[in-house]
Amino acid sequence: MAEQQFRLPDVGEGLTEAEILRWYVQPGDVITLNQMICEIETAKAAVELPSPFAGTVTSLLVPAGETIAVGTPIISIESEVVTTAEAEPSSTRTAVLVGYGVKEQSGGVRRQRRAVNPIDDGESVVFERHDGPIVAKPPVRKLARDLGVDLRRIRNTGGPVSRNDVMAASVSSHIVEAPAATSYDATREERLPIKGVVKEMAKAMSTSAFTAPHVAVWLKVDVTRTLKLVQRLRKDSDFEGVRVSPLLIVAAALIKTVQEFPKINSSWDEANQEIIVRGYVNLGIAAATPRGLLVPVIHESESMSLPDLGRALMALVDTSREGRTPPEKMKDGTITITNVGVLGVDGGTPILPPGQAGILAIGQISDAAWVRKGKIKIRPVCELTLSFDHRMIDGELGSRVLARVAELLEDPAELLTKE
Repeated sequence: MAEQQFRLPDVGEGLTEAEILRWYVQPGDVITLNQMICEIETAKAAVELPSPFAGTVTSLLVPAGETIAVGTPIISIESEVVTTAEAEPSSTRTAVLVGYGVKEQSGGVRRQRRAVNPIDDGESVVFERHDGPIVAKPPVRKLARDLGVDLRRIRNTGGPVSRNDVMAASVSSHIVEAPAATSYDATREERLPIKGVVKEMAKAMSTSAFTAPHVAVWLKVDVTRTLKLVQRLRKDSDFEGVRVSPLLIVAAALIKTVQEFPKINSSWDEANQEIIVRGYVNLGIAAATPRGLLVPVIHESESMSLPDLGRALMALVDTSREGRTPPEKMKDGTITITNVGVLGVDGGTPILPPGQAGILAIGQISDAAWVRKGKIKIRPVCELTLSFDHRMIDGELGSRVLARVAELLEDPAELLTKE
């Protein structure tokens, strides 16, 4: 018999830490190989971990609710099998898991940075004024001028001042210090830790807001025919078992519009100074979950029929609400929908997910006075807002995209035919 320690693995996301949400086993339990032993929360999703050893649990090394670095031992198991990890006690390699790979660890110690940098380039940046020479390329100097960043306040110990250094200095300059703690009654306060999904969302949104110049356009649309189509599809045998909703019709309208205006489905490649126009539509759906805001993705949605898109959307929403969307389902989105209408909101100006050129917000559907054929009628009306990255999308293209989505919602018959 030999005691094995299982270290927290990198579950294939390149993350540095995770929180132990709950343990499924206790000391004294006899477990089998690949039995699920705990649930962890990474910055993107909740994941269950299988045991790489069979044997008896001797101790849980990390309590539930604690956030730890990748490579930290989390459980000890008395096992009859001598593994490679046991044969090399000096190694920091993580035990093999089904569905996960072996990854060299850095001992669980993360580099301490001397300034907050939301775009981690691996080098230390000091924000203090100096009078030495400034080494920076012309595009970096222009970015600094545009953002109002004084390059003499950036001393990059890793070499020339980079775009990431300027972005970090810009974000740092926008940080507002909280009032002194004595201004509040601590007995009536609740402090919520910034971790997991909330931490990742805050980092992503800050990066996007200070990187991409956001522009928003909006309009109101009469969705009478969209609602009639929803009612008709709910009775259609092809949609049996599918929760048909206005969101499905909006998603189909956006996908069709993207195919007609592919540049709205782009991303900005700063390193190569290129705009990448995607030939596929990985549709993100912003979802409020118990763990925070997530944006799961329907990959290659342009190839789906309307019933298949409905099934994919239903599965995505269900797993998101349960907080169990796998990490691979939240990667590589190219354009996103956020449905703020379900919260009783008329509209908004959403922030772009990093790496995307557009995000469409849907407001609530409500009755309103609407002029139709010279007469005022009460019609179901919805407000649409399109936020886009003005580096790639000019006002004309953004407006045409939004107008086309609205046109398809006013008369969705085109969505029933697959070209």
